[in-house]
Amino acid sequence: MIIDSHCHGVAGFGLEDPWTGASLLARYLQRAQAAGITHSVVFANFHDDYAQANRMVARFVKQYPERLMGLCYLHAQRDKGRIFSMLKTAVEEYGFVGIKVHRHDARISREICEAARTFNVPILYDVETELNVLDWLARDYPDINFIVPHLSSFAEKWRSQTAFLQRLEAYPNLYTDTSGVRFFDLLMRVVERCGAQKILFGSDGPWLHPGVELAKVNAMGLSPADQALVLGGNFLRLTGLQRPGPRQISIATQKHSA
Repeated sequence: MIIDSHCHGVAGFGLEDPWTGASLLARYLQRAQAAGITHSVVFANFHDDYAQANRMVARFVKQYPERLMGLCYLHAQRDKGRIFSMLKTAVEEYGFVGIKVHRHDARISREICEAARTFNVPILYDVETELNVLDWLARDYPDINFIVPHLSSFAEKWRSQTAFLQRLEAYPNLYTDTSGVRFFDLLMRVVERCGAQKILFGSDGPWLHPGVELAKVNAMGLSPADQALVLGGNFLRLTGLQRPGPRQISIATQKHSA
């Protein structure tokens, strides 16, 4: 099992080839399958109505339940006052397994964190190098798992990424993913300093080639056990898909009621 934990799809701008108008997500799915990626976690891109965008993602996930899982995209300011109801719908009706928030929209809010706590789901939060916010998130919400993609900077700001490693090492509920990280040795430092349990494979598809992003993980020379964590075990643990009880899910037969 290989899980790509970071993929945009269906709703939002920039999801079509600018030259041909073809769906980039369809191309992503072909490339992911060719690379041996068995499951992908999808969520919207920037959108002016995330309730609508989440519905679109849910319909797409329902088409490919054997391959896709969904995250609920939330805007901290524009969705203020309806965060709980949006997440309730996403988790209970769509079968989504986490939250996506982006600093480009707005800084994450306590309303989002409290909703995540209620439904016991992780938050994928792109901080765009704003690292200080991670201190109060990690300290005030120790029971919530926060995944910070790109080692905190898709823009390849290695100073921010290096500083982020200190927080990743210090806080047990902070995690990261491999998507778009071009300084390969920084990925190695994550494992050396924090352990393989702190990092998830992600591609940031459909824009980045999932096979190329997967090759970075394969090139790390991890032990079989550590590689299994990065390529899927960590995501399953953080989303609770391995916990016993009503949320236990067999990924191969996951059902969604969207």
